[in-house]
Amino acid sequence: MSASSGRSRIRQGNAWARVLLALVVAAGVVALASCSSSKPGYCTNRTSLENAVKGLTSLNASSGVSGLKSQVTTIGSDAAALVSSAKSDFPSQTSAITSSVDALKSSVTALSASPSAGQIATVTKDAASVVSSVKSFTDATSSQCS
Repeated sequence: MSASSGRSRIRQGNAWARVLLALVVAAGVVALASCSSSKPGYCTNRTSLENAVKGLTSLNASSGVSGLKSQVTTIGSDAAALVSSAKSDFPSQTSAITSSVDALKSSVTALSASPSAGQIATVTKDAASVVSSVKSFTDATSSQCS
């Protein structure tokens, strides 16, 4: 066997090693992609909105109207993201979320620094409507987001 044929086999072996390495890397990329979440994007948005709504329960008297307004702003942003990502798949549920969040934002915006019992009742009713619409969406998406 000549030195040149030995080098040729080494180069050929190196070429196969590179091909095998490329195949292993490609298989790894495919494996990682298949391990990634197959959940729709709105599942993450749903969780964010659920957490924002739960944040209403952490408010206390010292949070005041400004704390409530801040939390409702967060709910509005999270609801908009959810609606944007899920509107085509769940039009009636996302429409209900939009309507209920809009009503809550409106009633909270109307609050004075010392809200009346009527204003508090309206905010409470509107917050319950948001909770209900988010729950309906959660129920509708439970199989996709579990």
